[in-house]
Amino acid sequence: MSLRLDAALDARDVAVSLSLDDGETLAVLGPNGAGKSTVLGMLAGLVRPDRGSATLGDDVLFELPGTWSPPHRRGVALLAQEALLFPHLIVRHNVAFGPRSSGATRSEAGALADEWLRRTATDAFADRRPAELSGGQAQRVAIARALAAEPRLLLLDEPLSALDVAVAADVRGMLSDVLAGRTTVLVTHDALDAYLLADRVAVMHDGRVVEEGPTRRVLERPRHPFTAELSGLTLVRGVRTPDGMRGDDGMLLPGEPVEPVGQGAPVLAAVRPSAVRLTPPGSGSIAAEVTALEPQADLVRVRTDRLDALVPPADVADLRLRVGDPVALTVPPSAVTLYPA
Repeated sequence: MSLRLDAALDARDVAVSLSLDDGETLAVLGPNGAGKSTVLGMLAGLVRPDRGSATLGDDVLFELPGTWSPPHRRGVALLAQEALLFPHLIVRHNVAFGPRSSGATRSEAGALADEWLRRTATDAFADRRPAELSGGQAQRVAIARALAAEPRLLLLDEPLSALDVAVAADVRGMLSDVLAGRTTVLVTHDALDAYLLADRVAVMHDGRVVEEGPTRRVLERPRHPFTAELSGLTLVRGVRTPDGMRGDDGMLLPGEPVEPVGQGAPVLAAVRPSAVRLTPPGSGSIAAEVTALEPQADLVRVRTDRLDALVPPADVADLRLRVGDPVALTVPPSAVTLYPA
C-alpha cells in the first residue's frame, strides 16, 4: 500500500513531503523536536495539519481544508514508545482486541491473535496479564496487537527506545522478520534501526526533510551535518584534487571518489573517526585543536576544529589531551569516502 504525504503544521514549524512504495519500510530519523512524531500523528489522524494531503493507496487520508478521514477509518496502526497494553486483559485478549474492534468474530479474532503471538514469540505467556511481563515481552505483545489488526500502514514511534540494549537487539531481530513486505514508517534516532529495518530513510531537522533515499546511500554518503553525526561520520566539503580533496578550510584529505568527479569539482567527504589517528602536535599531516572529549562506550570521541577521532582512553591519556590543546591528525585514504557534492 503506497503512501504519499505533503503537509504542514505552522504551530510546530513542520512542513514535510514523504513518499513510500507498497511494502517498504521508511525510517524517519532526526533529533528530538525535529517533527518526527508530528509526522506520525498526521498519518494516524491524531494531529491535524493546517494544509496539505495524504493518500494511502487509492484512499485519501486527508486533503485539507476539505477532506479528513477519522483515525479509526484509516487502516493505520500506531505503536508508541511504551507498550500501553490493557492492564485488565490477558495477553491473548490484548492481541485479539484489534480484530474484534474491526468486526471479526470471537473465533476469527482468536485465530489471528494466536498467529501473531506465535510470529512474535509471545505465545508462551498468552494467558498472563501485562503486569506480569518484562519490558521486552510487553513490547513484543504490543507489536503483535498492532499487526493482528491487519493495518494497511504500520507506524512505529521509537519502539526500542525504552528497552535495554540486549532486549532491544532481540526485539529488533523480531521486527526485521515481521516488517518484511509491510508498508511501515519507523521513527527512530538510532542509525542501527535504519540499517537493519528500513529500505529507505528520511532525515528530519528543524521540521523539514533534509535528506531522503536508500538507507545505505543516505547514511554512508551524507549531505547534511546531522546525518553524518547520526552515522558516526565527519562531513567535509571541498573540491576534488589529484590525490583526494581540499576542504573549504584548506585541509587536504586523501582518497578516490566512489564515482567519477572532475578535478576542481565540488565534492563531499565522509570520514570515519575510528580510522583517524592522533599524534603529538607537528607530527601528523593535519594540525588541529581539541574542542571536546566525549566518552562513547569504551572509546573517546575527540572532537577537533578539523576532524573527529574515535580512540581508546589510553591514547587520550598518553597525549594528556584537554580541550584547547593542539594535536595532529593522520588520515589514511581508507578512512575517507569521496563523492560528488
